Amino acid sequence: MKLKINNLNKTYGNGVKALDNLNLEIGSGMFGLLGPNGAGKSSLMRTIATLQKPDSGSIEFDGINVLENQMDLRKVLGYLPQEFGVYPNMSAENLLDYFARLKGISSKKDRSAIVKQVLEVTNLYDVRMKNVNGYSGGMKQRFGIAQLLLNNPKLIIVDEPTAGLDPAERHRFLNVLREIGTNHTVIFSTHIVDDVKELCNEMAILNGGKILNQSTPKAATDALVGQIWTKIIERDLLEQNEKEFNIISSNYNQDNTLNVRVYSKEQPNESFVLAQPQLEDVYFVALKNDQ
Repeated sequence: MKLKINNLNKTYGNGVKALDNLNLEIGSGMFGLLGPNGAGKSSLMRTIATLQKPDSGSIEFDGINVLENQMDLRKVLGYLPQEFGVYPNMSAENLLDYFARLKGISSKKDRSAIVKQVLEVTNLYDVRMKNVNGYSGGMKQRFGIAQLLLNNPKLIIVDEPTAGLDPAERHRFLNVLREIGTNHTVIFSTHIVDDVKELCNEMAILNGGKILNQSTPKAATDALVGQIWTKIIERDLLEQNEKEFNIISSNYNQDNTLNVRVYSKEQPNESFVLAQPQLEDVYFVALKNDQ
């Protein structure tokens, strides 16, 4: 199963170019699409999910011409948008049964079996009789995954699913995605680097509607070995250091000094020490080089 995207372009009426001649190939497993807000991630997700048409380009998934045969794609698609609305005054079990009927599962026995299965996969079985209205943010996101699994999709798209979740809910949600990612093609859109590091076997960095880097998290990080340098500075020296060096990130220490990280193929000067590259460095270097 492969998703192939070729020369995809989309410009909105206000002149914003959301997708700029974008090319991408995605196989099975968890694929992380990493980029800042406004990078074009949601535009790409909505286009793949047949919710909007591109100006030009092609999308193919598992032999389906997505732009010409939207209904064929929708039969094998599971999609969780950034904002997922639910019916508040129904239990999770009843609501999933209702969604299963909408998806054409007419047999009550079959519906009961698939609803039980998706509740167990998403760790919601113990709260199946509770109204979804009373669910926490993380539980609602897991319910979103449960409903999209009802038709056993081959392609799953989740758009910024961990935004706004507390650390414990985020961890539970990522565990659910990790479990379903082994048997499906899952595109996971996020601006949180740690989500991709923990979850994805492949990744791409997107900004300005363009793919800046496509690799595996390990290969992308290994490519920066010997090129990330660090030193501690007083915070009032940050501006001066930014003029002198290619600073990609800075973090406060407990004593209010700053730990700066610099991208350079050679030691910037003797005050810098070599640092072990992290996936966050890959992300910041790609964005910096795109400026």
